[in-house]
Amino acid sequence: MDVNKLHPIFAVELIGPDLAQAPDQALIDTVEALMKEHAVVCIRGQGHITDEEHLRFARAFGPLELPGAFREGPRRMAYGLYDASNLDINGDIIDPESLRAKFSKGNEIFHADSSFNDMPSKWSMLRGVIVPPEKGDTEFVDLRHVYAQLPQAKKDQIEHLVAEHSFAASREKGGVTSTDAAGIRAVMPGAMQPMVRMSPSGHKCLFVGSHAFRVEGMADAEGRALIDELLAFASQPQFVYAHKWKQGDLLIWDNRCTLHRGTTFDYATYKRDLRRANVNEYGEERSAVAGPLPVANAATVKQDA
Repeated sequence: MDVNKLHPIFAVELIGPDLAQAPDQALIDTVEALMKEHAVVCIRGQGHITDEEHLRFARAFGPLELPGAFREGPRRMAYGLYDASNLDINGDIIDPESLRAKFSKGNEIFHADSSFNDMPSKWSMLRGVIVPPEKGDTEFVDLRHVYAQLPQAKKDQIEHLVAEHSFAASREKGGVTSTDAAGIRAVMPGAMQPMVRMSPSGHKCLFVGSHAFRVEGMADAEGRALIDELLAFASQPQFVYAHKWKQGDLLIWDNRCTLHRGTTFDYATYKRDLRRANVNEYGEERSAVAGPLPVANAATVKQDA
């Protein structure tokens, strides 16, 4: 296996593993070590693997966070994977003006997956089944490095602050109506998260993102201004790694110490089929919305992401 740096601060590519085979302990240990140090790892050349093999690899690192039970019906992919595509059930491009497309716009602001849950997800594993021929990069920021670069006065200010994170808040930023956002809040109320947390590597990191919308103990406008200030600082070009997709990439990132965002592409012309598994640190495999779901039933339950 070969490891190559993708950015001066963080992120590497791993070349050599075949995830069509069950991961052995050596591969598991290698990926854990690379993730602890670099926070973003791209395993190249996995265009041949199945959804089930994707899920098997993800489960080697922890229990899955399962997609929510919003609708019963057929799926394009195995249950357990989130659909991050612009495709409908038949594999056709969806209407760019649809509610689902508007939901996707919220992903173009820096965020950490599932920070609106009490336990933010450990890792996300996103697989490029079909990637656009141009644009559509995924950008990342290492929040350990960002925290280290903050002025000491700002570190002191945020050391003990707590922010409220909400999926509805980030969707509103992407253009979803307040009425639709209220429906989201009814099933996904959000969570409180410290603005400074300890990363798995033992370094302090900033913990904000587009899901954060309020700071406990501060007036709403003042809290939003602080969150916006920190996000602007974190998204400076020198901190950002832009991943240019190759078909078959399996891209892994640590949601506890990175932010990411999708970037625009010709949504109405090019198909993009990205499939994501979310890994939690511990506990049962469960939906972020519907509560515990036995693993034995997961493969047969037909639900939309």
